[in-house]
Amino acid sequence: MRKLIAALLCLLSFAVAAHDMHGMKMPHGPALGASAAFDAHGRLWVVDAADGHVRLRHSDDLGKTLSAPVDVNAVAEPIYESGENRPKIAFGSKGELYVSWSQPRAKPWSGYVRFARSLDGGAHFAAPITVQHDLADITHRFDALAVDGRGRVVIAWIDKRDLEAAKAKGRPYLGAAVYYSWSDDAGRSFVPERKVMDHSCECCRIALALTPKSEIATFFRGVYGDNVRDHAFALLPVDGTPVHAERATFSGWRIAACPEQGPGLAIGADGVRHAVWYEASHGPAIWYGQLDPGQPPKHLLQLAGPGASHADVAVHGRTVWLAWNQVDANGYTLMLRSSTDDGLHFGTPRAIAHSSAAVGSPQLLTWQGRAFVAWNTAAGFRLVPGEAP
Repeated sequence: MRKLIAALLCLLSFAVAAHDMHGMKMPHGPALGASAAFDAHGRLWVVDAADGHVRLRHSDDLGKTLSAPVDVNAVAEPIYESGENRPKIAFGSKGELYVSWSQPRAKPWSGYVRFARSLDGGAHFAAPITVQHDLADITHRFDALAVDGRGRVVIAWIDKRDLEAAKAKGRPYLGAAVYYSWSDDAGRSFVPERKVMDHSCECCRIALALTPKSEIATFFRGVYGDNVRDHAFALLPVDGTPVHAERATFSGWRIAACPEQGPGLAIGADGVRHAVWYEASHGPAIWYGQLDPGQPPKHLLQLAGPGASHADVAVHGRTVWLAWNQVDANGYTLMLRSSTDDGLHFGTPRAIAHSSAAVGSPQLLTWQGRAFVAWNTAAGFRLVPGEAP
């Protein structure tokens, strides 16, 4: 009976996400969209949204206590704050703090990509700026934020300008597109945006990761053929060279809706692209694989079935960690699975935390060779050690 309930809950969450794509009114639950990151000194930083402000907190005791919040945006504004479309944080090479988020506009499901920076350790932030140069009230949201090895700030997002242009000409256009921009001046300004790929999923988060060559790579859900919702991989050049996005998963899952289940990506020092993603071609499931763009993933492994959602991945040395939420009749369990041989073999899945209340998407972090999971719950933010019983 519990397996049946879990499956029904998973399918219900998918149905709600699909309704979001078509502009139906969504029930508003707790604002659980939060992101976390360790800085170069091991201080944990957490960003989320409350009362029209992106708020920043930090912890020097691995999340046991959090500082008083600092408002990133002094003037309140609407903020998307779901697990898939949450505020993000990253750090510059000289200790700069960078924060991005998506701002709802007047039209349903429209948005602007917003950005603010602090040059004094998070004590104060400059006034936010809008990243994209296209200011139409359409979708520019589900932002993803990263800093490359030369300190350039890179932001990617889901964008519907090409959909709107096709509609104006009476032409078909499936899904949205992925665009990106970057800053060469520590976040003071951003160059005009460039397209990564036409026909992306409309509301699945975008994964970004740093390569061994200090470039930023992206992994996101695309739309292929007649609404096949597989994934693409691309490097995001910041020198004007063309973007080359390649299909990277081949499940063939055909569905005219968005599952609101974005993928995760972590790239090892050896260049191996470790990835996790959700698909339901043969029933809802979370998968792990090593990306070989243009070809099916290598070392494919199904992590979990019905009730599993919102997976993430991290790598350090030869160790790979995978985390995800598992829902059943008793609430949400945070699951972890690890490999010590570069992802060739994984141990048994372990439950490392539980919540009877609602939870956000788990985010895997590493510090000094250890894994932690940032897990925002209705009962409060938690940093769960990977070795938790």
